[in-house]
Amino acid sequence: MTGWQMLFYKEVLRFVRVAAQTITGPVLTAMLYLLIFGHALEAHVKVYDQVSYTAFLVPGLAMMSLLQNAFANSSSSLIASKVMGNLVFLLLTPLSAWHWFIAYVGAAIVRGLVVGLGVLGVSLIFTVPPLAQPLWAMAFAVLGAALMGALGVVAGLWSEKFDQLAAFQNFVVMPMTFLSGVFYSIHTLPPFWQTVSHFNPFFYMIDGFRYGFFGISDITPWLSLSIVTGATLGVCAWALLLLRAGYKIRS
Repeated sequence: MTGWQMLFYKEVLRFVRVAAQTITGPVLTAMLYLLIFGHALEAHVKVYDQVSYTAFLVPGLAMMSLLQNAFANSSSSLIASKVMGNLVFLLLTPLSAWHWFIAYVGAAIVRGLVVGLGVLGVSLIFTVPPLAQPLWAMAFAVLGAALMGALGVVAGLWSEKFDQLAAFQNFVVMPMTFLSGVFYSIHTLPPFWQTVSHFNPFFYMIDGFRYGFFGISDITPWLSLSIVTGATLGVCAWALLLLRAGYKIRS
């Protein structure tokens, strides 16, 4: 294998060897959300006609798990290497910033997709959601995982210790994913909060991904796709610039 392929393989192997923590844990958490919210609110909440609330939850939970785990994979790998001091071995290699980027973000995409598919798999215990537009669902899944993988690179480079990374995840990633329409349609919110939701890029990822299942969305999927694509390109460019500059990894 070439250098970047070996680094990619190492990053994938890193989360596969602790699959109980990196894959099974998030899938179990999503299943508990589905069990509790679906059971408690199934008879009281109706979002789309002819779509049960449990089925409505499934794409949102799958996408939320995908995004959070794609971010966690690249960010935790970088911060662990920095704290443990073994990042120097990568600096000694002739790998370019592009090689680093492809390996870290590529592995984050793989983990995000694996966890997302796992959530969809266990959701079959409760309901069988339709898949009206599979290509739309795949497009938003890959773009969302790439965006969060690149954001994880940025957060991992910026953080100097685990506490800083945890703060980034708890105060930025977690609120934005939970307030993106995973458990509700934004049309049920007051006008002010509907406006606020439109400034959350995670909303467009969730809404577009859900469109792939039901063929229904809160806004047009083309608008969601353009916003998610633009955000992904912007964050990826940001991560590449930091890698090329050696931000907080060469001192």
